[in-house]
Order: sequence, then C-alpha cells, then structure tokens
Amino acid sequence: MDRKEVVHQLVQLYALQPERLSKQVRIEQALRQAITQQWPSGLRLPSHRQLADALGVARQTLALAIHTLLEEALLKTAHGQGTWTCRPMTPNSPLRGNAQLSQRAQRVLDGPGASAVQSGAFVPGIPDIAQFPMRKWRQLYASVTVPQNALLLSYSTGGYGPLKRAIRDFLARWRNISCDTEQIIITDGTHNGIELCAVALADVGDTVAMESPCYWGARNVFTAAGLEIEPVAWLPGQGHSLPPAPGPIKLAYLTGSHHYPLSVPTRAVDKQRLCDALAPAYIVEDDYEFNRDDHSNLLFYPHSERHLLVGSFSKMMFPGLRLGYLVVPRHLAGPMNRLRSELFREGRMLDQAVLAQFIFDGDLDVWCRRIQRDYLGRQQVLHDQLRSLPQVRSVSPPSSAISLCVEFAPGVNDVGIAQSLLKEHLIVRPLSPVCAPTDPRVGLVMGVGMLSGETLVREAQRLRRSLEALLR
Repeated sequence: MDRKEVVHQLVQLYALQPERLSKQVRIEQALRQAITQQWPSGLRLPSHRQLADALGVARQTLALAIHTLLEEALLKTAHGQGTWTCRPMTPNSPLRGNAQLSQRAQRVLDGPGASAVQSGAFVPGIPDIAQFPMRKWRQLYASVTVPQNALLLSYSTGGYGPLKRAIRDFLARWRNISCDTEQIIITDGTHNGIELCAVALADVGDTVAMESPCYWGARNVFTAAGLEIEPVAWLPGQGHSLPPAPGPIKLAYLTGSHHYPLSVPTRAVDKQRLCDALAPAYIVEDDYEFNRDDHSNLLFYPHSERHLLVGSFSKMMFPGLRLGYLVVPRHLAGPMNRLRSELFREGRMLDQAVLAQFIFDGDLDVWCRRIQRDYLGRQQVLHDQLRSLPQVRSVSPPSSAISLCVEFAPGVNDVGIAQSLLKEHLIVRPLSPVCAPTDPRVGLVMGVGMLSGETLVREAQRLRRSLEALLR
C-alpha cells in the first residue's frame, strides 16, 4: 500500500467522525479504525507533517493522537526511523502453541457475534457519548473523592446503599415498578446480571428459551454457562411461534418493552402467553431500551417469585460505565447477593456513589428526556431514507431508542451486504446470524447514537445510495 493511499484512507475515516468531537479524538478514532480494519501490521506511516497537512490539523494535535495509539500498542515507533502499525491479534486468529479452549468457550467463539468494530457510522448499541454532560460527571467525582470518603475505596457489600435507593426511585418514575431496595442487586452491566442469573438459577445442560431474533450478547453468556438454547420465533403483532415439543424450560429470557434487535414495541400479553405455554421456572426480562410511557409492555412483576428484571445504564449514559442492576424476587435477594460477592466480588464504589448522586440530582432524568427526543428525530431521518429502497420489507418505526432495524425480502444476503458496507466505513450488523435456523428473516441492525445533525443526513444519504446499488 503506497503512502498516498494511506493518507487518502485516513482522511476519509477522519471525515466520518462526529464533528462534535475534538480534532484529537477524531484522529484517534480514525487511526484506530484504519489499523484494526484496513491496514496491515507493520505498515509504515507517512511523516507527521504530511499527515497533519492532509488532515488540516496542527502537528501537536496529531502528535497527541499518535501518542494515545502508541500507549494502546496499536502503533510502535523508533527514534528517527518512523512509526509503524501494530495490528492486534483478532479473536479468530489461531491460538499460539498448543493452547486449547473449553468446548463452551469454543462454542461462543464459533457462533456469530458482534463485530470487533465498535465505532463508526451507524454502529448499533452505542449511545451518544459526545453530548453526555461530562463536566457534571467530573464535578461529582471530585465531590465524592475526599478523605472522609475513604471507605469508597473498599469492597461494597451488596452494592452501594444510596445507589440502590436511587435506582428504586428511578424505576418507580420511569417503569412504574414499586420494589424494595433489598430486591436490587448492583451489577457490572447487563452481561454480568445475565451471567449471575444463569449461574444462580440454572445448571449446566438446562434449557433457556430465547426469542428469535435474539440479543447475541445474552446468547453468548448462556452458552458460556453451559445452557442449551431453545429459540422461539417472535413476530411483531403476532406473538411467538412455539416449538413443536419443548422440553423442560429452566429460564425464559425475554426482551423488555422494546425488542432488540428488531427495535419495535413488545406486548406483555404475548410474553405471558409464551410463559404459560413453556412454564419456565424463572423469567428474566431484559429492559434493554425503553421510554417513560411504555412500561405497560413489561411482563415483569416485582412481587412475583419467578420474575427478574435486568437493566443497565450503559445504553442510557455511556458504555464505559459498566454499571447495571438486577431486580429479583425477595426470597432470592439474599442468596443471589451472597453469590455475587463470592463469584465476582463487589467494588466500583466511587462509580456507584457518583451515579447515585447523578440520579438524586435529577440529571439522569433530564439527560434521558433530552437524548430520547434527539434519537427520535435521528431515527426519522434514517427511516425516511431507507423505507422506499428496493427489497426492503419494513423499517422499524421511529422511536426514542438508539437502534433501528431494516428487514429485507427473503433471499437477500444480509451478511454480504454488511461486509460490503464495512468497506465503505458504514458499520451495521446483519440480522440473520441472530435468528434461529428455522427463522428465515434477513436484514440490517443499525444505530443512531454516533451521528447527528448534518453529518447524520449526509451519511444516511450515503448509506441509501450504497444499499440501493447492493440490493439491485
């Protein structure tokens, strides 16, 4: 690859980054994407002066961005000899030596999952982190990190009490759920909560029923826990298509009021009908995306002995927070809290204290109302661009969620289309890999968290043109 092509690709990637971000961060993300997706390892970069001139930035800005990539080991340098790429080992790379993974681990790695690419135009599942009120967040950190709060540096016991109370009140306001603080378990995000449910409530070889299409992350967690997956096709407005002769079901994992990845509202009556037919021992509902008015779609009942609710703040606020919660039946609260302590320990007290104050001050409510209005407008832009494309059967209706799903006519190769779009720096996920073998649906899952304003309009038009050519 010659230097002109390297510069051209980097300039293209830089132009795709949200303009709200600083120039340094935009360069970092463009370099990171080029190194991990396009450039080979050992590629020598053009001079800093040449790159800075092409990007239209100061050399100091470029130097700071390159320093970040050097610390991440994505670049390496030698004095007076230049800078080279150092592409990381991918999860699909062969294991070195004679290392052998467990069968459960290999099943996870062999199955379809999310791409390693977690940044770029239309990447699903990533909220708008550029507009998040980081200044207030930093101020809260400064207020809790004082000598009198040294206990926040220790383990927690069952989670930070004020945060549990804040979550209890938040659930009452936004989800119409009235529960006790003792029923709330603080987790390190959704995956950690699902894993705790799998370990606490099921044994290796037990069966978990999951909707098709499913959330791939939950499927991976259950697979790693040694559970068997029983897929149940779900059709919006029609309910679930039951398997012919399902065996004993230990867990039923269902999405909450808004289905992911189809990005359409669910109905509590459909979920109740499924649970009546399958009779699972426990029902785990994942409240992945929601708004203030859709709580009636939840099946979860806080006074039930077999309903659990999984929630996370990562999709509301920013992915790196990795804090979530479980609401469990009263008789399970004590045992599951102790199990969490034994398996995962409990910490993150500083983060928990800051989040608690953020909720108590009303900042989370303000943020959710503001960003959900933004997401609704962004989805409308994307919906208008995609709904009339050839071979498009449906586009999920605009909502306040960060995800949107386009369903194609049968026979369209959605995996191939996603791969082709990736080459144009348009990051989407194919629908078919998260469908059961008997579920023929195909399409694309995409997000609206990374783009807004004129950038969104421009990229949505580019996505439409690319899809129009691919679908024809």
